[in-house]
Amino acid sequence: MLDDVEEKDLKVLKVIAETLNRSNDLEDMLQSVLPKLLKMMDLTAGWIFLVDNKKPYYTFMASHDLPPALSWGNNQPMCKGTCFCLDEYWDGNLTKPVNIISCKRLENALLYNWGETNGLTHHATVPLSAGGEQFGLLNVAAPNKKYFSDDELILLQSVAFQIGTAVKRTRLFQSQKKRAENFALLDQVVQFIWGLTDLNEFPKKIIKKCDSLFQWPFIAFYMKEGNGYRLQAVNKRIDLHHTNDVPIDSDHDIAKAISEKKVVENKSTHRFMRSLGFPNYPSSVTVPLLSLKEGQQGALFIAGEKYNSFSSSDIAVLKALTSHISLAIESIIVNEKRQELLLYNERNRLARDLHDSVNQKLFSLSLTSNGMKEMISQDEHVLLEATKEIHETAQSALIEMKSLIWQLRPVGLEEGLITALKNDANKLELTVTDFVQGVYHLPMKIEETLWRIGQEALNNVKKHANTQKVLIQLQIKAPYLFFRISDSGRGFDAQSEIHRKRTLGLTSMRERAEIAGGSFSIYSIPGKGTTITVMIPWKVEKGEQHGD
Repeated sequence: MLDDVEEKDLKVLKVIAETLNRSNDLEDMLQSVLPKLLKMMDLTAGWIFLVDNKKPYYTFMASHDLPPALSWGNNQPMCKGTCFCLDEYWDGNLTKPVNIISCKRLENALLYNWGETNGLTHHATVPLSAGGEQFGLLNVAAPNKKYFSDDELILLQSVAFQIGTAVKRTRLFQSQKKRAENFALLDQVVQFIWGLTDLNEFPKKIIKKCDSLFQWPFIAFYMKEGNGYRLQAVNKRIDLHHTNDVPIDSDHDIAKAISEKKVVENKSTHRFMRSLGFPNYPSSVTVPLLSLKEGQQGALFIAGEKYNSFSSSDIAVLKALTSHISLAIESIIVNEKRQELLLYNERNRLARDLHDSVNQKLFSLSLTSNGMKEMISQDEHVLLEATKEIHETAQSALIEMKSLIWQLRPVGLEEGLITALKNDANKLELTVTDFVQGVYHLPMKIEETLWRIGQEALNNVKKHANTQKVLIQLQIKAPYLFFRISDSGRGFDAQSEIHRKRTLGLTSMRERAEIAGGSFSIYSIPGKGTTITVMIPWKVEKGEQHGD
């Protein structure tokens, strides 16, 4: 049979276990279990520290019935400075329950006259541990109690092991919960990132978005510029023009993370933060932004207010975030280059068209006018025919020149896409039938993309189709927007033509559609006409109004 002491100990352990299992909130759990432990062991005061492995970082987590000398100023004496039990913990000497001869904090209370100690002079201290990990210290005391028996220390050790196990379990739970929450927030940031198109505004907008979602006290965005890395954006008020660049070959965390292509964790950010005019943060993480082609883009620097501010889940989120940022930057750069290439090709096409059409007509006009000099003294009828030919050639050249100029100037879109294409078709002497269904106001970039594709298609009809009739269709059939231009002209073998030679016009239309996130296709049969189709993903937002 169990004696009274053993029965009492089992009851204590049972009550402690039940209390610890009622909550997954670490502070609430520790604050709930402490008074029950003290009451069942006939003690009056107690407190719990959670301690980091590196001195002097610790957190005052819970307390019960502290005397005024230790609880004044919102427990200020317990939150600052070290003591004998903490020093022994950091030195690795505190691995089991011990009697503390005297308490430095209580000694200071008497020395500096902080207030009543309620008879407390000594306390026992017990390390909180589980599975080979140490988490902190449990301290208990009673008035005028200077010694704890072996049985009391053994019971306290069992309780401390229960508390340590609960701390480990709770931290794992909170870590997984935080991980899930952070990845949910990450999803929002990723969607935001892939909607950005302006590289100059990119860092500032990313920092602003991250600052609104994550609880990171300090976020800095660096990008390569010249022979160093320049601060592009930060979530604090700072004059970016007066910050120093980080040299590429320096031992700075920014340069180190980028050159070594790895995450750099630091427990001291004093030098860096001081250079920016901010107080030191106990810890930081630097995550590189790596380009697939160039290898170096920049880095994100995140600082925290605690020694161990960043868990493994935080690092995982930051890695995923920077991967998306790097890919988005590359995508913006590639799109900008494609836009430049499209512009270059567009200019070349217009130059070629001017040479092949207007230039030839003007050359013909020049020859005809020179020939008129020889006809002045000849038959009046011959002179009249030559004059008529000059007039017709000049008119034809004028029409083509107006068409080419119209393509260079984005005028007319203010009246809507279909109206602009009809005006363009009129310049080409084409007759348009249009069909619009379920279409809302188009974003400016999509509208201009479709307009440019439409212009190219109308030009092709004029040059090759041998018909003046064109059908333009604009429809929304969720989740896509469809844009088609059809003619019933001579047509051609589309597959053969596309594989035989990559025509500039077809390539330009396809690239424009792809840049807008859509696709381009062409269907044509000799003698039965041609249809080009552009399909772009489309989401109708509430409150949008119908338009052209």
